[in-house]
Amino acid sequence: GLCLLVLRVFIGVHVFLVSCALPDSVVRRFIVRVMCSVLGLLVRQSDPRLRGAGSRVFIANHITPFDHNVVSLLTSCNTPALSGAPGFICWSRGFMELGVSSSRAELVDSLKEYSAQQGNPPLLLFPEEAATNGRAGLLRFSSWPFSILDEVQPVALQVRRPLVAVSVADSSWITELLWTFFVPFTVYQVRWMPSVPRRADERVEDFALRVQELLAMELGVVSTRITAADRTEHMKRLRHTARLPFAPGGGPGARPRVPPSLPGGAPEDMGVMAMAQQVKEVLPHVPLEVIRTDLVQTNCVDTTIANLLEGRVPFFPESKEAGDLPAPSTSQAAAASGIQGSVPAPSSKPATKQFAKSPVERHMSLQERKRALYDYARR
Repeated sequence: GLCLLVLRVFIGVHVFLVSCALPDSVVRRFIVRVMCSVLGLLVRQSDPRLRGAGSRVFIANHITPFDHNVVSLLTSCNTPALSGAPGFICWSRGFMELGVSSSRAELVDSLKEYSAQQGNPPLLLFPEEAATNGRAGLLRFSSWPFSILDEVQPVALQVRRPLVAVSVADSSWITELLWTFFVPFTVYQVRWMPSVPRRADERVEDFALRVQELLAMELGVVSTRITAADRTEHMKRLRHTARLPFAPGGGPGARPRVPPSLPGGAPEDMGVMAMAQQVKEVLPHVPLEVIRTDLVQTNCVDTTIANLLEGRVPFFPESKEAGDLPAPSTSQAAAASGIQGSVPAPSSKPATKQFAKSPVERHMSLQERKRALYDYARR
C-alpha cells in the first residue's frame, strides 16, 4: 500500500497536468480515464444511451468527495462549489466557482442563468449535501436543486473497494485521496436513469421527494428523512461521546476503569461534591455516595443522571428523601406570587422512586424536576 501510494502520488500529478492542458472533449475524457485506472480509480457505467439525453441537470447521491470528478470522466458536466472559499484548491478539485452567494436564492438564480445558456455543460448536483457510505439509505434531498429546471436526470452512484471503508464521516478529502491511492483499486459504478419531469402543479419539495424515492429504489436502500444538518449534529454528539473517559471496547454504558475515590481535600473532590449536590437535587431518592462514585468516573452531571435513570448504576433508594426541596410556607408563596405573578409554585409532591420504562417518560420526569428546581431557585 505504501509503495502504491508513493507511486500514484507522482502519477497523479501527471494526471492533473494532462487534465488541465487538454480541452474538454471525448479524447481528453478517455485519456484521463485510462490514467485514473492506473491510480486505482475504475469507472463503470450502465445504460450509457440514457447519458445526457437532453437533460441539463443531473441529480446524484453523494458518497465520496470525488463523485463529480468520476462523473466528469463519462460526460461533460460542472458541479458548483457550495462550501469553501474560491481559489486554486476549489478549481483544482474540479468545482465550478460561482463567487460567494449570501443566500441560497442567489445561488439558485445564478444556476438558472447558467442553465439558460445552451453552450454550457449540464449541472451535476448532490441534493444530500453530505456524503454517506451509500449502504443504508439516502439523506433527505434539499429542494433547491429541483427549482432550477423542471426536468432532472437521476444518476445512481455505488462505490466499493477492498480492505478499507469507502467513506468515513468527518474525513477530509485529502485523507480520502490518500486512502484511494493506498488500496489496490476503487470501483465506481455509475447508473444512468431516465429523466424525470416535474408534474403540473407539483411542489418543489414533492418533486425532490419523488426523485429521492426513485434513486433509493434503484440503489436498493432506504429513503430517509434525515437531513445533512441532522448528520452534522449526530457527528458532534459522537465527538463529544468520544471525549468521555469510557473504557475501550465499551459502549455509552461502559464503566471507566478509574480509582473510585480522590484524595481528600483536593480541588477535584470539592468539584465532585458540588456536582453531586446538583444531581441530588434532581434525583433526591438516590444515595449521595452512589452519585459521588459515579461522578468520579464520568465527571459530568448529565451523564451521571442518564446513568442513574437508565439503570446502568445499581442502587437502593433512600427510605427518607432528605434531599427533597422543602415546600414554601403560605407567606413565602404569597410573597413569591406578588413578585413573580404568573410563575407557578413548585410542586411539593415527593419524587417518585420508580421510573417508567419508556425513555420519553423518564425524560419528561427529569424535565419536571428541573423546572420545579428552577422555579424554587428564582423565588
